Amino acid sequence: MGRIAAEAGRVAQRHRAAIPPDRGPGAAPSASVASHAGAVRLRLAVDLPYPTDLARVCEQIQHDVADRVAQLTGMRVDEVALTIRRLVTAPNPGRRRVR
Repeated sequence: MGRIAAEAGRVAQRHRAAIPPDRGPGAAPSASVASHAGAVRLRLAVDLPYPTDLARVCEQIQHDVADRVAQLTGMRVDEVALTIRRLVTAPNPGRRRVR
């Protein structure tokens, strides 16, 4: 089920908060799962682009992942705890780094 959650996270991340292609692919989401009595709790770690509305994007990813995992497994997803592993900044061609 961890693989299902990680793949659902990858799809949701790409759909809701794609990292600009010139910044590299970013790391694939990682997931861990705990299940008890037919309910599932997921932990998901993702890279997100910055700047973005992080709260909104995280909520959308959590919702998408919970729905997809429930759909594919038939189990109730009680929680999706999301960790932002890294913020990937967009390049700014007008700004130069001071050396």
